[in-house]
Amino acid sequence: MPSQLVEKYFRADKLPQIWCPGCGHGIITRAITAAIDDLGLDPDKVCVVSGIGCSSRAPGYLDFNTLHTTHGRALAFATGIKLANPELKVIVVMGDGDSTAIGGNHFIHACRRNIDITTIIYNNNIYGMTGGQYSPTTPRLEKGTTAPYGNIDKPFDVCNLAAAAGATYVGRSTSYHANLITQLVRNGIKNEGFSLIEAISDCPTYYGRKNKKGGPVEMIQWQKEHAVNVTAASKMTPEQLEGKFLIGEFKNTTEPEYTKEYQKIIDRVKGSDV
Repeated sequence: MPSQLVEKYFRADKLPQIWCPGCGHGIITRAITAAIDDLGLDPDKVCVVSGIGCSSRAPGYLDFNTLHTTHGRALAFATGIKLANPELKVIVVMGDGDSTAIGGNHFIHACRRNIDITTIIYNNNIYGMTGGQYSPTTPRLEKGTTAPYGNIDKPFDVCNLAAAAGATYVGRSTSYHANLITQLVRNGIKNEGFSLIEAISDCPTYYGRKNKKGGPVEMIQWQKEHAVNVTAASKMTPEQLEGKFLIGEFKNTTEPEYTKEYQKIIDRVKGSDV
């Protein structure tokens, strides 16, 4: 199955990919193509958009309509694409810094508008491509090149942020739970509105090394041991959940979708004497 996905959905002449050995981004990218394959989408009707960063290299490898944009602006470009051609399935891939720092304003307003875009945030808790600076999701007291003595900022909970801002589908998985990523992305694409899937990725080169997390095996093992599905968590005590984080589907609601509401205005104006 993995080799078939590569043959169908990757640009073979761009491989092998340049992600560091042990990085979780390849697992996440493969899971996204599995979701697209499960849904039987026409590759010519899929558009994958990214900004700048480790995760944003993904569209270069994917054989769809792809757009590699500027830092933090992927959702702005994707919004224009979706409005210009609402029939496209628009998928955005971003990193934690790309999406919630320089791109934070675009992020919350894309959620608020509920435009039909599926966004996957590859969250490795650090700026990996640009040198290991701490990001808005770096846990407190963890280190980066710009926080050599530990980060004192409270990190964003990306899923809570998206849900509060108005996203109608929200979920989280990890590079260990690859099948769950595929399930969440599949459901996100089917959702007619803004969908956010946070994929916790391991970065052994910067985050792992600077914070003595071990290599990729140890980091992925940590994901396995500390992630709790939201369904199971509902039956656990606060003591049992201490030190854990939740994965699974957090929000799945229906609200008016932006491009359809926009088209209603166009139709109304065309039908009026104004």
